[in-house]
Amino acid sequence: MEALTSRTSTRAGIARSAALPPAYLPPWARFESHPGGAWRRARLHLALRLMAKRMRTGRADIPLLRAKGAAFDLKFAQPDPPRRSTRLAGDGVPAEWIDVPESRPDRVLLYLHGGAFLFRFPNLHATLAARWARPLRARILMVDYRLAPEHPYPAAPDDCHAAYRWLLAQGASAKSIVIAGDSAGGNLALVTLQRIKAATEPLPACAVVLSPVVDFTLSGASLLTNERSDPMFTLAGLLAMRSLYARPEHFLDISISPLFGDWRGLPPLLFQAGDIEVLRDESVRAAERARAAGVDVELEIWDRMAHVFQALALLPQSALAAERCVRFIAKHTGWYSA
Repeated sequence: MEALTSRTSTRAGIARSAALPPAYLPPWARFESHPGGAWRRARLHLALRLMAKRMRTGRADIPLLRAKGAAFDLKFAQPDPPRRSTRLAGDGVPAEWIDVPESRPDRVLLYLHGGAFLFRFPNLHATLAARWARPLRARILMVDYRLAPEHPYPAAPDDCHAAYRWLLAQGASAKSIVIAGDSAGGNLALVTLQRIKAATEPLPACAVVLSPVVDFTLSGASLLTNERSDPMFTLAGLLAMRSLYARPEHFLDISISPLFGDWRGLPPLLFQAGDIEVLRDESVRAAERARAAGVDVELEIWDRMAHVFQALALLPQSALAAERCVRFIAKHTGWYSA
């Protein structure tokens, strides 16, 4: 689990020790570096540049992009560990129970998938969550929230909050639930937490968010400084996708930009993000805001990794990041394998 090593990397002609956090990181955060998988990472980043970074994201392009996304989902998802899926509708919200052989009914990972609020990658996200569920002996509720542009804001956060309320109505203890999400799903995880707290409902045990979107005003510095290094996104692309989800008058709503919400009293949070992605500072800023509010927060930035690298099991960094997520959840729930 502790295969992370210190080394010196060079980017833009500047050498730095991976054992020391970069200047943009607060001293309490972790900067993670792993030397393995360099060729696989390079090939993956090249493929992402060709497929994702150049894509057009207008309303008329969505059907074709969804078809391409479905092909990517089938190609790169590795169905390990084995799992069983059961479709359901919880309080009118479509969802899917995902069970691994070790799953216990009293341990629930409520997973909110990413996809820019526009797309689904069911195999990739189910595999990612199942890799956490197996050592935790948990089951997964994958919420099939409504997608933009057909169903713009606030359809997605409404569905995610409804799914959490449905779990409680089924008799689940809040402390037997962990909320997690990546990218847009990370946004929805944080939004759901803040909605739960505002409604004075019982909060879950903890939450894990991977490269969340937290600020729809797009004011983070890495949106500009990492635009060249990020193999997936450009600022122009993010602006286009943003316009398909919400109107400008909503960008400061805390149910769309949780950065500006009230973080006090939230459960423990783990943030993970890639060092080279444009959304890197979303995690840094949100983690700092939560910590200032007294929340138990952990922040990990992974050297030379792109957006939601955790979803691709072919990278050794993904396995290590998964172990960190499992360890964090076990620490705050007691969900050890025994």
